[in-house]
Amino acid sequence: MKNTHAFRNSFLALLGMVFSSVLWAHGGAAGTDTDQCKFELEKDHWIHYTAYQPKAYPAEEFCGNLPDLNSTIQLVFDYQDQRYRNMAIEFEVTKEPEGKRVFFSEAKKHKSGTVVLNLPEGVAEEGKYLIHVTLLQDSGERLDAHMSFKAGAGQPTSKGTLGLYALVFFGGLYVFYLSNAGFKRKVDELLGKAKEL
Repeated sequence: MKNTHAFRNSFLALLGMVFSSVLWAHGGAAGTDTDQCKFELEKDHWIHYTAYQPKAYPAEEFCGNLPDLNSTIQLVFDYQDQRYRNMAIEFEVTKEPEGKRVFFSEAKKHKSGTVVLNLPEGVAEEGKYLIHVTLLQDSGERLDAHMSFKAGAGQPTSKGTLGLYALVFFGGLYVFYLSNAGFKRKVDELLGKAKEL
């Protein structure tokens, strides 16, 4: 009975960790300081970036790696600072290291605080790309920030997906433990021997 209680508590702890909002946050930890999908446009002023490939992966969000080539790409930028809504911002995407332009959006103000850039054909070549974000200030000064991504690496298995697979596996194992007397007896024997060591 004591082993069953310990096993159940371990399973519940694992379940709690899997569904913890801290573990599911961008970058894998709490707070925006570890968010891999944001970049600093000015000191302490950030823009959050998310990429989508809606035709190939309609329910997936990407940041630094886009799996498909020649598939629609949507780049979404959310201003985390209200002041950018009154400033003109220019966007450009280049293939690196050549610096070849694959997308350009002229400078304009985005009052909603969200900018969606559509690349209907995606990108044609595998490799590294650089997103150039240029803030045009009233003084005429241009402030540049850059965010890179790789394209054409194939669909990765996310940590979240692996966590769900592990949860289903351990959940099935636990149900089998509770419903099969022979398996339960063997597990209890092994746990008893482990305690003796």
